[in-house]
Amino acid sequence: MNTLREMRECGQLCDALIKCDGGEFQVHRAIMSACSPYFRALFTNSMNDDDNRTQRDYVIPGVDAEMLAIIIEFAYTRICCITESTVQRLLAAADQLNIMGVVRECCDFINDRIDATNCFSIRSFARAYFCKGLERRAHSYIMKNFPEIAERNDEYLELSTDELHELIDSDELNVRNEEICFLAIVRWIDHDAEARKQYIAKLLGTVRLGLLDANYFVEKVKCHPYVKDNEDCRTLVIETIKFLYDLGLSLQDGKEDKESESVLIESPLAKPRVPHEIMFAIGGWSGGSPTNLLEAYDTRADRWVKVDTVDEIGPRAYHGSVVLDKRIYIIGGFDGVEYFNSVRVFDPANKTYQEVAPMNSRRCYVSVAQVDNYIYAMGGFDGHSRLNTAERYNPTTNQWSIIAPMHYQRSDACATVMGNKIYMTGGFNGQECLLTSEYYDPETETWTVIAPMRNRRSGVSCIAYHNCLYVLGGFNGISRMCTVERWSPQTNSWTSVPDMYTPRSNFAVEIIDDMIFVVGGFNGVTTIYHVECYDEAANEWYEATDMSVFRSALSVCVVNDLPNVYDYIHKDREKLVDEKVKLNRATPRSP
Repeated sequence: MNTLREMRECGQLCDALIKCDGGEFQVHRAIMSACSPYFRALFTNSMNDDDNRTQRDYVIPGVDAEMLAIIIEFAYTRICCITESTVQRLLAAADQLNIMGVVRECCDFINDRIDATNCFSIRSFARAYFCKGLERRAHSYIMKNFPEIAERNDEYLELSTDELHELIDSDELNVRNEEICFLAIVRWIDHDAEARKQYIAKLLGTVRLGLLDANYFVEKVKCHPYVKDNEDCRTLVIETIKFLYDLGLSLQDGKEDKESESVLIESPLAKPRVPHEIMFAIGGWSGGSPTNLLEAYDTRADRWVKVDTVDEIGPRAYHGSVVLDKRIYIIGGFDGVEYFNSVRVFDPANKTYQEVAPMNSRRCYVSVAQVDNYIYAMGGFDGHSRLNTAERYNPTTNQWSIIAPMHYQRSDACATVMGNKIYMTGGFNGQECLLTSEYYDPETETWTVIAPMRNRRSGVSCIAYHNCLYVLGGFNGISRMCTVERWSPQTNSWTSVPDMYTPRSNFAVEIIDDMIFVVGGFNGVTTIYHVECYDEAANEWYEATDMSVFRSALSVCVVNDLPNVYDYIHKDREKLVDEKVKLNRATPRSP
Protein backbone atom coordinates (compact mmCIF):
# COMPACT_ATOMS: atom_id res chain seq x y z
CA MET A 1 0.00 0.00 0.00
CA ASN A 2 2.87 2.40 0.71
CA THR A 3 4.22 1.67 -2.76
CA LEU A 4 0.86 2.33 -4.36
CA ARG A 5 0.59 5.57 -2.37
CA GLU A 6 3.98 6.69 -3.70
CA MET A 7 2.90 5.75 -7.24
CA ARG A 8 -0.29 7.78 -6.86
CA GLU A 9 1.67 10.81 -5.68
CA CYS A 10 3.94 10.45 -8.72
CA GLY A 11 1.04 9.80 -11.09
CA GLN A 12 2.32 6.34 -12.02
CA LEU A 13 -0.18 3.78 -13.39
CA CYS A 14 -3.10 5.95 -12.24
CA ASP A 15 -6.16 5.17 -14.32
CA ALA A 16 -8.68 7.76 -13.09
CA LEU A 17 -8.85 11.46 -12.37
CA ILE A 18 -11.31 12.50 -9.66
CA LYS A 19 -12.46 16.11 -9.87
CA CYS A 20 -14.27 18.01 -7.16
CA ASP A 21 -14.93 21.53 -6.02
CA GLY A 22 -11.49 23.07 -5.65
CA GLY A 23 -9.20 20.29 -6.85
CA GLU A 24 -8.53 17.08 -8.75
CA PHE A 25 -6.71 13.85 -7.81
CA GLN A 26 -5.16 11.01 -9.78
CA VAL A 27 -6.04 7.60 -8.30
CA HIS A 28 -6.02 3.89 -9.01
CA ARG A 29 -9.56 2.68 -9.64
CA ALA A 30 -8.97 -0.67 -7.95
CA ILE A 31 -7.81 0.94 -4.68
CA MET A 32 -10.74 3.34 -4.48
CA SER A 33 -13.19 0.59 -5.46
CA ALA A 34 -11.89 -1.67 -2.69
CA CYS A 35 -12.46 1.13 -0.18
CA SER A 36 -15.93 2.24 -1.22
CA PRO A 37 -19.02 0.72 -2.89
CA TYR A 38 -19.68 4.23 -4.26
CA PHE A 39 -16.42 4.31 -6.24
CA ARG A 40 -16.77 0.68 -7.26
CA ALA A 41 -20.16 1.40 -8.79
CA LEU A 42 -18.90 4.63 -10.36
CA PHE A 43 -15.93 2.98 -12.07
CA THR A 44 -17.43 -0.39 -13.02
CA ASN A 45 -20.63 1.10 -14.43
CA SER A 46 -18.64 3.36 -16.76
CA MET A 47 -16.47 0.46 -17.90
CA ASN A 48 -19.54 -1.63 -18.70
CA ASP A 49 -20.93 1.16 -20.83
CA ASP A 50 -19.50 1.05 -24.37
CA ASP A 51 -19.94 4.80 -24.77
CA ASN A 52 -17.92 5.51 -21.61
CA ARG A 53 -15.44 2.61 -21.67
CA THR A 54 -12.51 4.98 -22.14
CA GLN A 55 -13.73 7.50 -19.55
CA ARG A 56 -10.96 8.64 -17.23
CA ASP A 57 -12.29 11.82 -15.62
CA TYR A 58 -14.96 11.66 -12.92
CA VAL A 59 -16.66 14.59 -11.20
CA ILE A 60 -17.70 14.17 -7.55
CA PRO A 61 -20.37 16.75 -6.66
CA GLY A 62 -20.86 18.15 -3.16
CA VAL A 63 -17.42 17.24 -1.75
CA ASP A 64 -14.64 19.79 -1.33
CA ALA A 65 -11.00 19.10 -2.14
CA GLU A 66 -9.80 19.09 1.48
CA MET A 67 -12.21 16.33 2.47
CA LEU A 68 -11.58 14.29 -0.68
CA ALA A 69 -7.83 14.45 -0.06
CA ILE A 70 -8.30 12.99 3.44
CA ILE A 71 -10.58 10.25 2.10
CA ILE A 72 -8.13 9.26 -0.67
CA GLU A 73 -5.29 9.17 1.86
CA PHE A 74 -7.39 6.84 4.01
CA ALA A 75 -8.08 4.57 1.03
CA TYR A 76 -4.36 4.04 0.52
CA THR A 77 -3.06 4.06 4.12
CA ARG A 78 -6.06 3.41 6.41
CA ILE A 79 -4.89 6.49 8.32
CA CYS A 80 -7.45 9.24 8.78
CA CYS A 81 -6.41 12.76 9.73
CA ILE A 82 -9.32 14.17 11.76
CA THR A 83 -9.51 17.49 13.60
CA GLU A 84 -12.31 19.23 15.47
CA SER A 85 -12.65 21.74 12.64
CA THR A 86 -13.00 19.07 9.90
CA VAL A 87 -14.76 16.15 11.54
CA GLN A 88 -18.34 17.12 10.67
CA ARG A 89 -17.58 17.93 7.04
CA LEU A 90 -15.46 14.80 6.76
CA LEU A 91 -18.19 12.56 8.16
CA ALA A 92 -20.72 14.09 5.74
CA ALA A 93 -18.38 13.50 2.78
CA ALA A 94 -17.54 9.95 3.90
CA ASP A 95 -21.23 9.20 4.32
CA GLN A 96 -21.94 10.49 0.80
CA LEU A 97 -19.13 8.39 -0.68
CA ASN A 98 -19.95 5.36 1.50
CA ILE A 99 -16.49 5.21 3.11
CA MET A 100 -17.65 3.46 6.27
CA GLY A 101 -14.15 3.23 7.74
CA VAL A 102 -13.91 7.03 7.79
CA VAL A 103 -17.46 7.32 9.13
CA ARG A 104 -16.55 5.03 12.05
CA GLU A 105 -13.36 6.94 12.82
CA CYS A 106 -15.26 10.23 12.76
CA CYS A 107 -17.91 8.79 15.09
CA ASP A 108 -15.21 7.57 17.49
CA PHE A 109 -13.52 10.98 17.36
CA ILE A 110 -16.79 12.76 18.18
CA ASN A 111 -17.74 10.21 20.83
CA ASP A 112 -14.55 10.94 22.77
CA ARG A 113 -15.53 14.62 22.89
CA ILE A 114 -19.14 14.37 24.05
CA ASP A 115 -19.66 16.64 27.05
CA ALA A 116 -22.39 18.56 28.83
CA THR A 117 -22.18 21.47 26.39
CA ASN A 118 -22.47 19.65 23.05
CA CYS A 119 -24.36 16.40 23.68
CA PHE A 120 -27.64 17.53 22.10
CA SER A 121 -26.03 18.88 18.92
CA ILE A 122 -24.00 15.67 18.57
CA ARG A 123 -27.14 13.57 18.98
CA SER A 124 -28.92 15.63 16.30
CA PHE A 125 -25.92 15.40 13.98
CA ALA A 126 -25.74 11.62 14.46
CA ARG A 127 -29.44 11.27 13.69
CA ALA A 128 -29.08 13.30 10.51
CA TYR A 129 -26.41 10.90 9.18
CA PHE A 130 -27.95 7.70 10.62
CA CYS A 131 -24.95 7.07 12.88
CA LYS A 132 -26.93 4.91 15.26
CA GLY A 133 -24.03 4.01 17.54
CA LEU A 134 -23.00 7.64 18.03
CA GLU A 135 -26.63 8.64 18.54
CA ARG A 136 -27.04 6.01 21.26
CA ARG A 137 -23.86 7.12 23.01
CA ALA A 138 -24.89 10.79 22.92
CA HIS A 139 -28.37 9.89 24.18
CA SER A 140 -26.90 7.75 26.97
CA TYR A 141 -24.65 10.64 27.97
CA ILE A 142 -27.68 12.94 28.18
CA MET A 143 -29.66 10.47 30.29
CA LYS A 144 -26.76 9.82 32.64
CA ASN A 145 -25.67 13.44 33.11
CA PHE A 146 -29.06 15.15 32.93
CA PRO A 147 -28.76 17.18 36.17
CA GLU A 148 -25.58 18.91 35.01
CA ILE A 149 -26.89 19.34 31.46
CA ALA A 150 -30.23 20.81 32.53
CA GLU A 151 -28.46 23.30 34.76
CA ARG A 152 -25.88 24.73 32.37
CA ASN A 153 -26.39 23.50 28.80
CA ASP A 154 -27.73 26.16 26.43
CA GLU A 155 -28.66 23.57 23.78
CA TYR A 156 -31.09 22.11 26.30
CA LEU A 157 -33.08 25.35 26.20
CA GLU A 158 -33.71 24.90 22.45
CA LEU A 159 -35.37 21.48 22.75
CA SER A 160 -38.90 21.17 21.44
CA THR A 161 -41.74 20.46 23.85
CA ASP A 162 -42.02 16.88 22.61
CA GLU A 163 -38.28 16.29 22.94
CA LEU A 164 -38.28 17.57 26.52
CA HIS A 165 -41.38 15.54 27.36
CA GLU A 166 -39.80 12.35 26.02
CA LEU A 167 -36.58 13.03 27.92
CA ILE A 168 -38.05 13.69 31.37
CA ASP A 169 -40.70 10.99 31.01
CA SER A 170 -38.07 8.27 30.54
CA ASP A 171 -37.51 5.67 33.26
CA GLU A 172 -33.79 5.77 32.45
CA LEU A 173 -33.37 9.47 33.30
CA ASN A 174 -30.64 9.63 35.93
CA VAL A 175 -31.87 12.01 38.64
CA ARG A 176 -31.23 11.72 42.33
CA ASN A 177 -34.61 13.29 43.11
CA GLU A 178 -37.59 14.62 41.20
CA GLU A 179 -36.91 18.20 42.25
CA ILE A 180 -34.23 18.21 39.54
CA CYS A 181 -36.87 17.43 36.89
CA PHE A 182 -39.22 20.14 38.07
CA LEU A 183 -36.47 22.77 38.14
CA ALA A 184 -35.29 21.65 34.69
CA ILE A 185 -38.80 22.22 33.31
CA VAL A 186 -39.00 25.65 34.91
CA ARG A 187 -35.62 26.65 33.44
CA TRP A 188 -36.75 25.53 29.97
CA ILE A 189 -39.99 27.53 30.23
CA ASP A 190 -38.18 30.59 31.63
CA HIS A 191 -36.15 30.76 28.41
CA ASP A 192 -39.30 31.84 26.53
CA ALA A 193 -41.99 32.08 29.17
CA GLU A 194 -44.77 33.64 27.13
CA ALA A 195 -44.60 30.97 24.43
CA ARG A 196 -43.83 28.00 26.66
CA LYS A 197 -45.75 28.33 29.94
CA GLN A 198 -48.81 26.83 28.22
CA TYR A 199 -46.98 23.45 28.21
CA ILE A 200 -46.51 23.25 31.99
CA ALA A 201 -49.32 20.70 32.50
CA LYS A 202 -47.99 18.39 29.80
CA LEU A 203 -44.44 18.55 31.17
CA LEU A 204 -45.41 18.40 34.85
CA GLY A 205 -47.01 15.03 34.15
CA THR A 206 -43.55 13.61 33.41
CA VAL A 207 -42.33 14.36 36.94
CA ARG A 208 -42.80 11.55 39.49
CA LEU A 209 -44.63 13.93 41.82
CA GLY A 210 -45.36 11.24 44.40
CA LEU A 211 -41.62 10.95 45.07
CA LEU A 212 -41.32 14.62 46.03
CA ASP A 213 -41.22 15.73 49.64
CA ALA A 214 -44.75 16.81 50.56
CA ASN A 215 -43.61 20.22 51.82
CA TYR A 216 -41.60 20.82 48.66
CA PHE A 217 -44.59 19.97 46.49
CA VAL A 218 -46.92 22.31 48.38
CA GLU A 219 -44.49 25.20 48.77
CA LYS A 220 -42.50 25.03 45.50
CA VAL A 221 -44.56 23.15 42.91
CA LYS A 222 -48.21 23.78 43.72
CA CYS A 223 -47.58 27.47 44.39
CA HIS A 224 -45.31 28.11 41.43
CA PRO A 225 -46.85 30.77 39.12
CA TYR A 226 -46.65 28.49 36.06
CA VAL A 227 -48.61 25.78 37.90
CA LYS A 228 -50.93 27.97 39.94
CA ASP A 229 -52.06 29.99 36.94
CA ASN A 230 -52.71 26.99 34.66
CA GLU A 231 -56.14 25.36 34.81
CA ASP A 232 -54.87 22.17 33.16
CA CYS A 233 -52.57 21.54 36.16
CA ARG A 234 -55.44 21.50 38.65
CA THR A 235 -56.33 17.82 38.28
CA LEU A 236 -52.72 16.68 38.56
CA VAL A 237 -52.15 18.86 41.64
CA ILE A 238 -55.28 17.49 43.34
CA GLU A 239 -54.26 13.88 42.57
CA THR A 240 -50.77 14.48 43.96
CA ILE A 241 -52.00 16.14 47.14
CA LYS A 242 -54.40 13.26 47.76
CA PHE A 243 -51.63 10.75 47.10
CA LEU A 244 -49.17 12.45 49.45
CA TYR A 245 -51.85 12.94 52.10
CA ASP A 246 -52.96 9.31 52.02
CA LEU A 247 -49.35 8.14 52.02
CA GLY A 248 -48.57 10.33 55.02
CA LEU A 249 -51.56 8.99 56.95
CA SER A 250 -50.72 5.41 56.05
CA LEU A 251 -47.15 5.79 57.26
CA GLN A 252 -47.85 7.84 60.38
CA ASP A 253 -51.16 6.57 61.68
CA GLY A 254 -51.48 3.10 60.19
CA LYS A 255 -54.54 4.12 58.20
CA GLU A 256 -56.22 1.14 56.57
CA ASP A 257 -58.82 2.77 54.35
CA LYS A 258 -59.18 0.45 51.34
CA GLU A 259 -59.99 3.24 48.89
CA SER A 260 -56.87 5.17 49.89
CA GLU A 261 -54.75 2.05 49.70
CA SER A 262 -55.96 1.47 46.16
CA VAL A 263 -54.91 4.99 45.19
CA LEU A 264 -51.46 4.40 46.67
CA ILE A 265 -50.88 1.02 45.08
CA GLU A 266 -52.05 1.89 41.59
CA SER A 267 -50.71 5.43 41.29
CA PRO A 268 -47.89 5.97 38.75
CA LEU A 269 -46.88 9.12 40.64
CA ALA A 270 -44.29 7.27 42.73
CA LYS A 271 -42.77 4.78 40.31
CA PRO A 272 -38.98 5.06 40.74
CA ARG A 273 -36.68 5.52 37.79
CA VAL A 274 -33.99 3.03 36.78
CA PRO A 275 -30.55 3.60 38.38
CA HIS A 276 -27.41 4.05 36.30
CA GLU A 277 -25.18 2.59 39.02
CA ILE A 278 -25.59 -0.55 41.08
CA MET A 279 -23.91 -1.16 44.42
CA PHE A 280 -22.94 -4.78 45.09
CA ALA A 281 -22.43 -6.20 48.60
CA ILE A 282 -20.07 -9.18 48.46
CA GLY A 283 -19.42 -11.95 50.96
CA GLY A 284 -18.70 -11.27 54.62
CA TRP A 285 -19.25 -12.95 57.98
CA SER A 286 -22.80 -13.94 58.89
CA GLY A 287 -24.20 -16.24 61.55
CA GLY A 288 -20.82 -17.48 62.76
CA SER A 289 -19.45 -18.35 59.34
CA PRO A 290 -18.46 -16.66 56.07
CA THR A 291 -20.98 -16.26 53.26
CA ASN A 292 -20.81 -16.01 49.49
CA LEU A 293 -24.10 -14.13 49.27
CA LEU A 294 -24.18 -11.36 46.68
CA GLU A 295 -26.74 -8.55 46.92
CA ALA A 296 -27.35 -5.56 44.64
CA TYR A 297 -28.66 -2.22 45.87
CA ASP A 298 -31.19 -0.37 43.71
CA THR A 299 -30.67 3.22 44.85
CA ARG A 300 -33.76 4.60 43.08
CA ALA A 301 -36.06 2.06 44.72
CA ASP A 302 -34.02 1.91 47.96
CA ARG A 303 -34.16 -1.87 47.85
CA TRP A 304 -31.66 -4.73 48.02
CA VAL A 305 -31.97 -7.48 45.43
CA LYS A 306 -30.53 -10.94 45.98
CA VAL A 307 -28.26 -12.03 43.12
CA ASP A 308 -28.67 -15.70 42.32
CA THR A 309 -25.16 -16.05 40.86
CA VAL A 310 -22.67 -17.00 43.59
CA ASP A 311 -19.05 -18.05 43.50
CA GLU A 312 -18.98 -21.84 43.52
CA ILE A 313 -15.40 -21.80 44.87
CA GLY A 314 -16.87 -20.84 48.22
CA PRO A 315 -17.44 -17.96 50.63
CA ARG A 316 -14.94 -15.42 51.95
CA ALA A 317 -14.82 -12.56 54.43
CA TYR A 318 -12.31 -9.86 55.42
CA HIS A 319 -11.50 -9.42 51.73
CA GLY A 320 -11.31 -6.37 49.48
CA SER A 321 -13.00 -5.54 46.20
CA VAL A 322 -12.45 -3.02 43.41
CA VAL A 323 -14.08 -2.39 40.03
CA LEU A 324 -12.07 -2.33 36.83
CA ASP A 325 -13.69 -2.29 33.36
CA LYS A 326 -17.09 -3.05 34.92
CA ARG A 327 -15.74 -6.23 36.51
CA ILE A 328 -15.45 -6.78 40.27
CA TYR A 329 -12.11 -8.07 41.57
CA ILE A 330 -12.51 -9.87 44.92
CA ILE A 331 -9.11 -9.94 46.62
CA GLY A 332 -7.71 -11.99 49.50
CA GLY A 333 -9.79 -12.72 52.60
CA PHE A 334 -10.52 -15.64 54.91
CA ASP A 335 -13.05 -18.49 54.95
CA GLY A 336 -12.65 -19.54 58.59
CA VAL A 337 -9.81 -21.94 57.80
CA GLU A 338 -7.64 -20.59 54.99
CA TYR A 339 -6.06 -17.17 54.48
CA PHE A 340 -6.33 -16.33 50.79
CA ASN A 341 -3.91 -14.88 48.30
CA SER A 342 -6.33 -15.72 45.50
CA VAL A 343 -8.23 -13.19 43.38
CA ARG A 344 -11.65 -13.89 41.93
CA VAL A 345 -13.31 -11.75 39.24
CA PHE A 346 -17.08 -11.39 38.93
CA ASP A 347 -18.45 -10.06 35.65
CA PRO A 348 -21.97 -8.73 36.41
CA ALA A 349 -22.74 -8.30 32.71
CA ASN A 350 -22.20 -12.01 32.00
CA LYS A 351 -22.79 -13.25 35.57
CA THR A 352 -19.62 -15.33 35.54
CA TYR A 353 -16.66 -15.83 37.89
CA GLN A 354 -13.07 -16.50 36.96
CA GLU A 355 -9.72 -16.64 38.75
CA VAL A 356 -6.74 -14.46 37.92
CA ALA A 357 -3.15 -14.49 39.16
CA PRO A 358 -2.79 -14.80 42.95
CA MET A 359 -1.02 -12.21 45.09
CA ASN A 360 2.49 -12.80 46.35
CA SER A 361 1.23 -12.81 49.96
CA ARG A 362 -1.81 -14.19 51.70
CA ARG A 363 -3.85 -11.22 52.89
CA CYS A 364 -6.82 -11.30 55.25
CA TYR A 365 -8.07 -7.90 56.55
CA VAL A 366 -6.57 -6.53 53.33
CA SER A 367 -6.96 -2.96 51.99
CA VAL A 368 -7.36 -2.47 48.24
CA ALA A 369 -7.54 0.37 45.71
CA GLN A 370 -7.51 0.98 41.97
CA VAL A 371 -5.46 3.71 40.24
CA ASP A 372 -4.79 4.11 36.51
CA ASN A 373 -6.01 0.57 35.67
CA TYR A 374 -3.75 -0.99 38.29
CA ILE A 375 -5.05 -2.74 41.41
CA TYR A 376 -3.22 -2.31 44.71
CA ALA A 377 -3.40 -4.65 47.71
CA MET A 378 -1.84 -3.41 50.95
CA GLY A 379 -1.27 -4.70 54.44
CA GLY A 380 -3.43 -7.39 56.01
CA PHE A 381 -2.74 -10.56 57.98
CA ASP A 382 -1.18 -13.67 56.44
CA GLY A 383 -2.05 -16.01 59.31
CA HIS A 384 1.19 -15.24 61.14
CA SER A 385 2.06 -11.54 60.89
CA ARG A 386 0.48 -8.15 60.36
CA LEU A 387 1.88 -6.85 57.09
CA ASN A 388 3.29 -3.55 55.92
CA THR A 389 3.97 -4.91 52.44
CA ALA A 390 2.04 -3.85 49.35
CA GLU A 391 1.75 -5.11 45.79
CA ARG A 392 0.26 -4.06 42.47
CA TYR A 393 -1.68 -6.04 39.86
CA ASN A 394 -1.41 -5.38 36.13
CA PRO A 395 -4.49 -6.82 34.38
CA THR A 396 -2.78 -6.62 30.99
CA THR A 397 -0.01 -9.02 32.01
CA ASN A 398 -2.02 -10.79 34.75
CA GLN A 399 0.87 -10.33 37.18
CA TRP A 400 1.39 -8.97 40.69
CA SER A 401 4.56 -7.04 41.55
CA ILE A 402 5.88 -5.79 44.89
CA ILE A 403 5.85 -2.04 45.56
CA ALA A 404 7.35 0.04 48.39
CA PRO A 405 6.19 -1.05 51.87
CA MET A 406 4.13 1.19 54.13
CA HIS A 407 5.61 2.91 57.15
CA TYR A 408 3.37 0.87 59.47
CA GLN A 409 2.11 -2.68 59.72
CA ARG A 410 -1.64 -2.52 59.09
CA SER A 411 -4.36 -5.12 59.09
CA ASP A 412 -8.04 -4.17 59.36
CA ALA A 413 -7.17 -0.77 57.88
CA CYS A 414 -8.89 0.88 54.92
CA ALA A 415 -7.70 2.40 51.65
CA THR A 416 -9.23 4.93 49.28
CA VAL A 417 -8.06 6.99 46.28
CA MET A 418 -8.02 10.79 46.17
CA GLY A 419 -6.10 12.93 43.71
CA ASN A 420 -4.52 9.83 42.14
CA LYS A 421 -2.94 8.93 45.49
CA ILE A 422 -3.81 5.97 47.73
CA TYR A 423 -4.64 6.86 51.33
CA MET A 424 -4.35 4.26 54.10
CA THR A 425 -6.00 4.91 57.47
CA GLY A 426 -5.96 3.19 60.83
CA GLY A 427 -5.75 -0.56 61.33
CA PHE A 428 -4.17 -2.94 63.82
CA ASN A 429 -0.46 -3.75 64.07
CA GLY A 430 -0.78 -6.82 66.30
CA GLN A 431 -0.50 -4.84 69.52
CA GLU A 432 -2.68 -1.75 69.27
CA CYS A 433 -5.25 0.02 67.13
CA LEU A 434 -3.68 2.75 65.02
CA LEU A 435 -4.46 6.41 64.52
CA THR A 436 -1.83 6.94 61.84
CA SER A 437 -2.52 7.58 58.16
CA GLU A 438 -0.31 7.73 55.08
CA TYR A 439 -0.60 7.95 51.32
CA TYR A 440 1.14 6.31 48.37
CA ASP A 441 2.02 8.26 45.24
CA PRO A 442 2.29 5.89 42.24
CA GLU A 443 4.36 8.45 40.31
CA THR A 444 7.12 8.72 42.93
CA GLU A 445 6.52 5.22 44.36
CA THR A 446 6.78 6.57 47.91
CA TRP A 447 4.66 6.60 51.06
CA THR A 448 4.11 9.85 52.99
CA VAL A 449 2.69 10.14 56.52
CA ILE A 450 -0.07 12.71 57.13
CA ALA A 451 -1.48 14.13 60.36
CA PRO A 452 -2.76 11.42 62.75
CA MET A 453 -6.48 10.94 63.24
CA ARG A 454 -8.21 12.07 66.41
CA ASN A 455 -9.17 8.48 67.29
CA ARG A 456 -7.53 5.09 67.04
CA ARG A 457 -9.49 3.00 64.56
CA SER A 458 -9.28 -0.66 63.54
CA GLY A 459 -11.94 -2.27 61.40
CA VAL A 460 -12.33 1.24 60.03
CA SER A 461 -13.73 2.47 56.72
CA CYS A 462 -12.54 5.48 54.73
CA ILE A 463 -13.68 7.13 51.51
CA ALA A 464 -12.73 10.13 49.38
CA TYR A 465 -15.70 12.49 49.19
CA HIS A 466 -15.83 16.06 47.87
CA ASN A 467 -12.03 16.42 47.89
CA CYS A 468 -11.68 15.34 51.51
CA LEU A 469 -10.82 12.08 53.22
CA TYR A 470 -13.63 10.74 55.43
CA VAL A 471 -12.85 8.15 58.09
CA LEU A 472 -15.78 6.38 59.74
CA GLY A 473 -16.43 4.10 62.68
CA GLY A 474 -14.10 1.29 63.71
CA PHE A 475 -12.83 -0.16 66.98
CA ASN A 476 -10.63 1.95 69.26
CA GLY A 477 -9.48 -0.91 71.48
CA ILE A 478 -12.39 -0.50 73.89
CA SER A 479 -15.61 -0.05 71.93
CA ARG A 480 -17.11 0.21 68.46
CA MET A 481 -17.51 3.80 67.33
CA CYS A 482 -20.06 5.80 65.39
CA THR A 483 -17.83 8.86 65.09
CA VAL A 484 -16.68 10.31 61.77
CA GLU A 485 -13.80 12.64 60.99
CA ARG A 486 -12.67 14.39 57.84
CA TRP A 487 -9.15 15.25 56.64
CA SER A 488 -8.47 18.19 54.35
CA PRO A 489 -5.40 17.97 52.10
CA GLN A 490 -5.19 21.78 52.10
CA THR A 491 -4.74 22.07 55.86
CA ASN A 492 -3.47 18.55 56.74
CA SER A 493 -5.88 18.57 59.66
CA TRP A 494 -8.87 16.56 60.86
CA THR A 495 -12.33 17.90 61.76
CA SER A 496 -15.40 16.18 63.16
CA VAL A 497 -18.44 15.20 61.09
CA PRO A 498 -21.88 14.23 62.51
CA ASP A 499 -21.92 10.73 63.99
CA MET A 500 -23.50 7.75 62.29
CA TYR A 501 -26.68 6.42 63.89
CA THR A 502 -25.09 3.02 64.55
CA PRO A 503 -21.64 2.21 65.97
CA ARG A 504 -19.91 -0.28 63.72
CA SER A 505 -16.60 -1.85 62.74
CA ASN A 506 -15.68 -4.14 59.84
CA PHE A 507 -18.35 -2.59 57.64
CA ALA A 508 -18.28 -1.44 54.03
CA VAL A 509 -18.47 2.04 52.55
CA GLU A 510 -19.12 3.45 49.07
CA ILE A 511 -20.25 6.59 47.27
CA ILE A 512 -23.51 6.35 45.34
CA ASP A 513 -25.87 9.17 44.34
CA ASP A 514 -23.25 11.57 45.70
CA MET A 515 -23.78 10.27 49.23
CA ILE A 516 -21.64 8.13 51.53
CA PHE A 517 -23.29 4.77 52.19
CA VAL A 518 -22.18 2.57 55.10
CA VAL A 519 -23.28 -1.06 55.01
CA GLY A 520 -23.42 -3.80 57.66
CA GLY A 521 -20.66 -4.41 60.19
CA PHE A 522 -20.37 -5.37 63.86
CA ASN A 523 -21.78 -3.07 66.55
CA GLY A 524 -19.94 -4.59 69.52
CA VAL A 525 -22.74 -7.02 70.36
CA THR A 526 -23.93 -8.51 67.10
CA THR A 527 -23.45 -8.46 63.36
CA ILE A 528 -25.84 -6.01 61.72
CA TYR A 529 -27.50 -5.46 58.35
CA HIS A 530 -28.26 -1.75 58.82
CA VAL A 531 -27.51 0.74 56.05
CA GLU A 532 -27.29 4.51 56.37
CA CYS A 533 -26.11 7.35 54.17
CA TYR A 534 -24.54 10.78 54.65
CA ASP A 535 -25.31 13.83 52.54
CA GLU A 536 -22.73 16.59 52.91
CA ALA A 537 -25.09 19.26 51.54
CA ALA A 538 -27.52 18.61 54.42
CA ASN A 539 -24.71 17.53 56.78
CA GLU A 540 -26.97 14.72 57.97
CA TRP A 541 -27.21 10.96 58.10
CA TYR A 542 -30.29 9.15 56.78
CA GLU A 543 -31.47 5.58 57.20
CA ALA A 544 -31.66 3.40 54.09
CA THR A 545 -33.23 -0.01 53.59
CA ASP A 546 -31.42 -2.83 55.42
CA MET A 547 -29.73 -5.70 53.61
CA SER A 548 -31.56 -9.00 53.56
CA VAL A 549 -28.99 -10.66 55.87
CA PHE A 550 -26.79 -9.33 58.66
CA ARG A 551 -23.07 -9.50 57.95
CA SER A 552 -19.74 -7.90 58.74
CA ALA A 553 -16.32 -8.14 57.07
CA LEU A 554 -18.02 -7.67 53.70
CA SER A 555 -17.04 -5.45 50.79
CA VAL A 556 -19.14 -3.22 48.55
CA CYS A 557 -18.44 -1.62 45.20
CA VAL A 558 -20.34 0.33 42.56
CA VAL A 559 -20.59 -0.60 38.87
CA ASN A 560 -21.85 2.02 36.41
CA ASP A 561 -23.90 1.64 33.23
CA LEU A 562 -24.37 -2.11 33.18
CA PRO A 563 -26.00 -3.31 29.94
CA ASN A 564 -28.19 -5.66 31.99
CA VAL A 565 -29.03 -3.26 34.80
CA TYR A 566 -32.62 -4.57 34.86
CA ASP A 567 -31.28 -7.86 36.23
CA TYR A 568 -30.16 -6.08 39.39
CA ILE A 569 -33.08 -3.78 40.19
CA HIS A 570 -36.28 -4.27 42.13
CA LYS A 571 -38.82 -5.88 39.83
CA ASP A 572 -42.23 -4.70 41.13
CA ARG A 573 -41.49 -1.00 40.96
CA GLU A 574 -45.14 0.02 40.82
CA LYS A 575 -45.78 -1.72 44.17
CA LEU A 576 -43.03 -0.07 46.17
CA VAL A 577 -45.36 2.35 47.93
CA ASP A 578 -47.57 -0.54 49.00
CA GLU A 579 -44.46 -2.37 50.32
CA LYS A 580 -43.40 0.74 52.22
CA VAL A 581 -46.78 1.07 53.91
CA LYS A 582 -46.95 -2.62 54.86
CA LEU A 583 -43.38 -2.58 56.19
CA ASN A 584 -44.18 0.49 58.27
CA ARG A 585 -47.23 -1.21 59.80
CA ALA A 586 -45.24 -4.34 60.58
CA THR A 587 -42.55 -2.34 62.42
CA PRO A 588 -43.28 -1.93 66.14
CA ARG A 589 -43.74 1.69 67.17
CA SER A 590 -42.42 3.29 70.33
CA PRO A 591 -45.17 4.42 72.76
